[in-house]
Amino acid sequence: MKLDRITINPARMNGQLSIRNVRLTVRRVIELLALYPDREDLRREYPELEDEDIRQSLLYAAACLDDRVVELPVPYETAA
Repeated sequence: MKLDRITINPARMNGQLSIRNVRLTVRRVIELLALYPDREDLRREYPELEDEDIRQSLLYAAACLDDRVVELPVPYETAA
């Protein structure tokens, strides 16, 4: 897995993983993807963010997730 756009610098962003040493953390990119479902809106707000930055952020996040099963609560149903 090639993640050459994800950088870490202890002197920047409190040492969090960042995108190409700009002031955008990987965590923030993932949050932005949830907040901006339309990529064009995201590009207007964050023109420095490139498609490859997004792709590598998603790859990193996926690699950090466990493949464990999490039980979800049974949906609440009302009696009619």
